[in-house]
Amino acid sequence: MEINEQRPLAERMRPQRLEDYLGQEHLTGKGSILHNAIIQERIPSMILWGPPGVGKTTLAQIVSNHMSIPFYTLSAINSGVKDIREVFERVKKQGLFGGHQAILFIDEIHRFSKSQQDSLLGAVEKGLVTLIGATTENPSFEVIPALLSRCQVYTLKTLDKEDLKALLKKAMKEDALLKTKDIKIKEFDAILRYSGGDARRLLNVLELVVNASNTNKLVIDNKKVSKVVQENPALYDKTGEMHYDIISAFIKSIRGSDPNASVYYLARMIEGGEDPKFIARRLVILAAEDIGNANPTALILAQSTFDAINMVGWPEGRIILSQAVIYLANSAKSNASYLAIDKAIEEVRKSGDLSIPLHLRNAPTKLMKDLDYGKEYKYPHNHPGHFSEQEYLPDNISGTVFFDPNDNPRENEMRKSLRAKWKEKYGY
Repeated sequence: MEINEQRPLAERMRPQRLEDYLGQEHLTGKGSILHNAIIQERIPSMILWGPPGVGKTTLAQIVSNHMSIPFYTLSAINSGVKDIREVFERVKKQGLFGGHQAILFIDEIHRFSKSQQDSLLGAVEKGLVTLIGATTENPSFEVIPALLSRCQVYTLKTLDKEDLKALLKKAMKEDALLKTKDIKIKEFDAILRYSGGDARRLLNVLELVVNASNTNKLVIDNKKVSKVVQENPALYDKTGEMHYDIISAFIKSIRGSDPNASVYYLARMIEGGEDPKFIARRLVILAAEDIGNANPTALILAQSTFDAINMVGWPEGRIILSQAVIYLANSAKSNASYLAIDKAIEEVRKSGDLSIPLHLRNAPTKLMKDLDYGKEYKYPHNHPGHFSEQEYLPDNISGTVFFDPNDNPRENEMRKSLRAKWKEKYGY
């Protein structure tokens, strides 16, 4: 590599061989299914799912370097059905032999519409191309079922602290430009924090800090990193630390019933180019986690918001998000349902598969009826108030409270009703 290399450090450090690929040992470690498939040049169509900067594109390029068939790449941001068909035509004209004639890598495949994804089906199914799609979004939501069923989904994990440190040391030791300088990292906290687990961002920060120094001898500490990052607002995009800070502030503002702060952070995300569907999904989660049965309508509204965003699109979708955010911020709050399921899961893990009470068991056969399955079950609708007091939990955990209503008008009514039904059994 020439010393006057002008490519960004992240590009210069992009691994070309599988043995140089950092992290994702569960996928690429020796003996793993994907490692063996790459080495044997028999890879399936696949979706690589993981957060930004964990090596999805790099892994696809490594596959390309190992394979002896043509490799085509498209970005879902600026490619359409016409571009896909052009690739297919080029592959057909090559007249290659074998089941898979080419590899097609599509970055950010979740940005493809249903019709664009549909256009991939025939070629993938017939083996004209082996598809590698990269996405930061859950493919169960963003990739059409017909295409998803034809692909293996591999989940890439956020790089851990040791992976990121190893990458920094590797860059200082091996990069043609950095190794000409005497660089020492005295403190890692800031540079790791600003990376947000993103390898590309990590190297961008390192390069900026190095370029900001006029000397070939440099000691990097937290103060120096923070100063450089604050002077480079371009680092604060939707894939970096600010992404996580802003979404955290957004959720906490809604949870804290502050509509002004909530809509402010919504605006920050909109101006930062955040995916509206990501915001809408977080509202659905918040409606169940932080509002719950204090206002069940909140979940319905949040789901409707997600559907409306998909139907209306952008920029009008910002108005729909604003309405939903303001409604959720002003709603009564309760985390009782969230706590209840976590307590119940903890109990299941602790106590295992406890015996189901006989009167609650299903009795589809005569033998089961003879064994008293379902015999003493009291059908609630045959009793006053459509309620009959009987045991529903396994005997070992009888009386255990998982759902503890919060103090709000709706759940106070629930508590009152439960107390009337169950008396002292659950302590309501």
